[in-house]
Amino acid sequence: MQLAYSIVLLAAIAMPAHAEDRSVLVNCRAMVERASKDAGAASEAELARCRQVIREWALRDARMIVDEQGRPLR
Repeated sequence: MQLAYSIVLLAAIAMPAHAEDRSVLVNCRAMVERASKDAGAASEAELARCRQVIREWALRDARMIVDEQGRPLR
C-alpha cells in the first residue's frame, strides 16, 4: 500500500513538470475568453488550470530569444 502511495505521489509531482505544447495554450486562451463572456462555459478548476498554462507560457516566451523556427524574437 505504501509503495502505491509513493508512486502516486511521485506521479503527481512529476506531472506539472512536462511542457505543454502550443495547442494547449491556444485552447486555454479560447476557453478563458469564452468564460469571460459566458459564466457557465467552464468549471473553475479548468479555468484555474488554463490560467496557469497561460502564465507558464508567458514566462517561457519571455525567456526565449528565438521562436520555434529558430528566428530571433528581438
